[in-house]
Amino acid sequence: MHHPLLYQLNTRAHLCERSLQLGRPASFEDIPASLLDQLKEFGFEWLYLLGVWQTGPAARTISRANAHVWAEGEETLANFCSEDIIGSPFAIQAYRPNPEFGGTPAFERLRKRAHSRGLKVMLDFVPNHIAPDHEWVFKHPEYLISGSKEDLSHEPHNWGRFETPAGPRVFAFGRDPYFPGWEDTVQLNYRRPQCRKAMLNQLAHVAELCDGVRCDMAMLIEPDIFMRTWGDRSMPRDGVASNDSPFWPEAIATIHKKRPSFAFMAEVYWDMEWRLQQEGFDFTYDKRLYDRLRENAAIPVREHLLAGSDFQNHSARFLENHDEPRVSNVFSRQTHFPAALITFFVPGLRFFHESQMEGCCARASMHLGRRRPEQINPEVYAFYQSVLKCLRRPEVHEGQFRLWQPRPAWNGNPTWNNFVCFSWHDDEGHCSLIAVNYSPSQSQCYVQIDLELLAGGVFRLSDLFSTVFYDRSGDELRRGGLYLDLPPWGYHFFQVAPIS
Repeated sequence: MHHPLLYQLNTRAHLCERSLQLGRPASFEDIPASLLDQLKEFGFEWLYLLGVWQTGPAARTISRANAHVWAEGEETLANFCSEDIIGSPFAIQAYRPNPEFGGTPAFERLRKRAHSRGLKVMLDFVPNHIAPDHEWVFKHPEYLISGSKEDLSHEPHNWGRFETPAGPRVFAFGRDPYFPGWEDTVQLNYRRPQCRKAMLNQLAHVAELCDGVRCDMAMLIEPDIFMRTWGDRSMPRDGVASNDSPFWPEAIATIHKKRPSFAFMAEVYWDMEWRLQQEGFDFTYDKRLYDRLRENAAIPVREHLLAGSDFQNHSARFLENHDEPRVSNVFSRQTHFPAALITFFVPGLRFFHESQMEGCCARASMHLGRRRPEQINPEVYAFYQSVLKCLRRPEVHEGQFRLWQPRPAWNGNPTWNNFVCFSWHDDEGHCSLIAVNYSPSQSQCYVQIDLELLAGGVFRLSDLFSTVFYDRSGDELRRGGLYLDLPPWGYHFFQVAPIS
């Protein structure tokens, strides 16, 4: 199994910063070669470009009237003004590379530059909703969920009034079942066969422009979730039969007929990750591991990693992304590094957010085109350089993963339960062992590493994050185990190499 690295770039904010550097409006072509070269050097295989698609004035106007967006801007930006609010990248007016950044020609040249360095390009696909000024609102209102004046009166946070060629209409805002609607979007009706076909055509068009898609809130259009949210309001009332089958298996299979290697990553929550993997997604967000790491306890993390390899290999691991707070604001200095070692060295896709490795703390609002400049945190940056170096090891990238269960160092010592230990190895004899004391207490344990490649030899365990090393008999490691005594939140990344 392959375990790729993905780098998420906030394209709009990045190009805003490039505009200031260049003294002119920046385009997709101004994403510098030095960035692409660096990603390739670091071992990244995917460049996820957030915010490429065309947005329109309707969503931007709604964002500028939003008090919460204004508060974010005033809190994070110097000299903040309304022009800094450019609207959400998920209120898509058209699946065309934004003409403000050079449109399709400039984007295609960027993609070609990425490909020349071995970088594949991932873009967003937003299945649940569209922008208020998307052409379908005016040309195909049958694709949307319609309401009444009473709906608008009783739930103004979920319904909006829209002008159409046939006169004013009430349509639902896009939403999930647990929160009020997103007022800068309009809800699509997946029970309508015409809507499903149109969205499949949109997806096919997107697939011609990139190598994979990150599907926003992918679980919202699952039939049971959709019915929980909309119920009878989604039932076609014009004699057209409804379609209540899942959208994703058909959509993914259709794209794969033409592009077998095209990748699908789902933003998904509510323990629906396995379901969407079964429906064809290559990777699904692993928010559960992130949440368990935030609990600062080893046992829930270890239990999570006991899931089968079919699930683990298709999970997207992260410590932050554009939705989550910056890791430096959530995890302490002590917990950040051990959490990162667990997150990025277990199986699956390794998802890195822009400027995470530099230790930046300011979260960029998705409604703003500008963000606060920050200085690099040298300690965090040096740590992630070591992480990326270790991730380039062949066994970690494409080898076999084993989770090892710690055991007590002596009777009556419960601190063994504070450890998370696992290894990677390949058929060429490369081997790594990661051991983390994920707790605020000094802890001890034995961890038995029962790998056949250790039989009969003597091995040096060299910590690639410190100067620590141990020479141990392979048979001793297999039978009795390795004794560990680590300080609070301590960790080792051992390169295991034979001593001739």
